[in-house]
Amino acid sequence: MEIELQSLPGLLYLLLFAATLVQLAYYLFIYRKLFSYREGEDGEAPMQPVSVIVAARNEAGNLESYLPAILTQDYPDFEVIVVNDRSYDGTAELLKELKEQYPGLRVVDIPENDKYRQGKKFALTMGVKAAAHELLLFTDADCRPLSPFWIKNMQRGYAHAGTEIVLGASPYEKRKGLLNAFIRYETFYTAINYLSFALAGMPYMGVGRNLSYKKSLFFKQKGFASHLHLRSGDDDLFVNRAADSGNTRIAFSRESQTVSKAELTWGDYIRQKRRHQSVGKYYRGKHKFFLSLHACAAILFYACLFTLSGIAWDPVFLGVAAGSKWLVQYIVFRPVMKRMKAGDLWLFLPFLDLLYHIYILIMNLTPTSPENVQWK
Repeated sequence: MEIELQSLPGLLYLLLFAATLVQLAYYLFIYRKLFSYREGEDGEAPMQPVSVIVAARNEAGNLESYLPAILTQDYPDFEVIVVNDRSYDGTAELLKELKEQYPGLRVVDIPENDKYRQGKKFALTMGVKAAAHELLLFTDADCRPLSPFWIKNMQRGYAHAGTEIVLGASPYEKRKGLLNAFIRYETFYTAINYLSFALAGMPYMGVGRNLSYKKSLFFKQKGFASHLHLRSGDDDLFVNRAADSGNTRIAFSRESQTVSKAELTWGDYIRQKRRHQSVGKYYRGKHKFFLSLHACAAILFYACLFTLSGIAWDPVFLGVAAGSKWLVQYIVFRPVMKRMKAGDLWLFLPFLDLLYHIYILIMNLTPTSPENVQWK
């Protein structure tokens, strides 16, 4: 037992070294791609007609606040389709009033009907079928574009001839408190993951708050048929099935983003994230491997760092390991955080990064079945 205890610090130092190297490899070879990304690398795309699709259920307040910012976009040819999914909060009346003011607004009403498998995927499918244009752009009722040039900047991703999917970013508004800071950091981390992996030729997800793809691709993939039995996954699972290195681009200028309000309580936030993360096990194997490898390396890094700080303090080794990780992380993350309205979190990065990976560990130890989650 004495020999085993004596060898434990050596093993932990070896694991810490390995975990640090893995993280540095991700920062320098994956995340650096978004750090150095410049908008317009593929040239300018002709301004093709765009159909913006918003699925809404009991979202009258949000539609009243945010829909005008979409309807008044500075773009020559677009329509906005709002799918009113069985709302009973005055959404129908509001949309009727807005249609009189904005001729580019189209409404698809879904009534209560026991014959249909209802939910967000069904609502989006109805919106896609109603769309008049090949380029589709999706967002949610509680989102607003950060710029009147949102549509223009998102469709720039189609400058490359083979593009069928454009992934956008969608941060949350800044508020006071730890919860809001954590939500914005988690959203940033999710974005730097899926956008960087897309630039590295391995697109694996997108977010429905800001996502574009072609109508023909939707029907080629038979819509959401491969995961229709799951209540979630209308955005990330569709991209996971349909995206490849040749057909996917990103849009990451400030003017290409949408923003929405974050949850106000930890309970609401955890329920929202359980819904989102419940579909992760359905990702392709290689995607799960690379995402899990980085998460496990980060968790192992913190576990070894804090354990060694208590049982075998070596300030030089621990300082080099922690310093190299955080220095490179600071350099790579800071410009991306600034673009995503999270620049104020930069100084708190080590604490938020630790909190984020504790959250990842807890969420993965208490999984939720996607069959049991609800959209609204």
